[in-house]
Amino acid sequence: MHRRRFVTALAAVAARAANLPRIRRIGTRKHTIAKRDYLFVEVETDGGITGLGEASLPYRVDIVEQAVLWLEPHLVNQPVSGIEDQWNRIFHDLSRWRDGSVLMTALASVDIALWDIEGKRLGEPLWRLLGASQNRPVPVYYSHWDHSLKGRTEAGWSELVERSRRNGWNAVKWVLPRAATEQERTRNTVRDIAAVRKAGGPDFRIALEMFETFSVRSAIEFAHAVAPYRPWFIEEPVERENPQMLGEVAARSPVPVAAGEGLLNRHEFRALLEAKGAGILQPDVIHCGGITEMRKISALVEMYGGEIAPHMWYGPIAHAASVAAMTPCRNLLAQEWDGGSEELFEEITKGTLPVQKDGAVRAPDRPGLGLEMDWGLLERRFPYAGRRQTPKSTAR
Repeated sequence: MHRRRFVTALAAVAARAANLPRIRRIGTRKHTIAKRDYLFVEVETDGGITGLGEASLPYRVDIVEQAVLWLEPHLVNQPVSGIEDQWNRIFHDLSRWRDGSVLMTALASVDIALWDIEGKRLGEPLWRLLGASQNRPVPVYYSHWDHSLKGRTEAGWSELVERSRRNGWNAVKWVLPRAATEQERTRNTVRDIAAVRKAGGPDFRIALEMFETFSVRSAIEFAHAVAPYRPWFIEEPVERENPQMLGEVAARSPVPVAAGEGLLNRHEFRALLEAKGAGILQPDVIHCGGITEMRKISALVEMYGGEIAPHMWYGPIAHAASVAAMTPCRNLLAQEWDGGSEELFEEITKGTLPVQKDGAVRAPDRPGLGLEMDWGLLERRFPYAGRRQTPKSTAR
């Protein structure tokens, strides 16, 4: 290139960089919906673009909000582009005490909002910025499916399967009821899954959330007991903090093991993968550091031959962020989806959040996350109540 043209090109790049929007402020919004607390984040720019993030964390919303606001002075006047640089600066440079669910959730909310801004700035949907050439359908499964169950009888399960299949669902998951001994829970689950398999047929996918409430011994016994009914996977049979325990269960289980929703970065996922604690990994986009870190976790899992089935039990912004991040993901198994809240989430996003159809969803085609939040509706109908009481202990 001729020297004069080269200098002109450099000047043009510098001019564009100087004209990039900069962060003006960070705002938070708290709401309580159906006894669940949500924390939404807005990153505003001096160019008039606002990015949406989410920082919901059960029983920790007030604490996470303070972490988000603590980040604000470190982000004001920063350019909105260079999302990777911003992530690294927040995680590595602001403090060596950088991890934990509260701090990683705060970081994730900002990261998601910056991706939303970048898509809006460039006029492109987020899934395209993340590498997908087309808006492929993302398989989803109905989480906490039994919340609408009318009775834990064969007739009750059959009716729920029929209703779900009529509405397009072909994969579901429920949490094992916890008020019983391990032996009783195993017997009860065998009875329940037998009824669901009978009603749903061989292709109806059934996942079981064990909620970290079994010992290694009883988890292995449970897996063998339910194996004849071919569950899709069993989730977190033992405590998530100990990958070696999960590895012991996975090595002796005839049913695939899923885990990872409580892990907060790629380093923790590497420990789980090296312990062979799960073949199905479940990062949560609003707890593992956002879209930037989730993409790295997905690539890491692929190197170990694992599949990704992201955890999701939060609000519409988190749902949209996760499905956009998974659209280009080569080793995606399925996306967890709060099927019971779809209608409400569609309402509070003015119809911009995708809904399940034929067992899958497609990320919005609008720029960025593609969401429009109805803040007025949320203020009127869902004021923040704040569940500050100590949660009930988990029965084991």
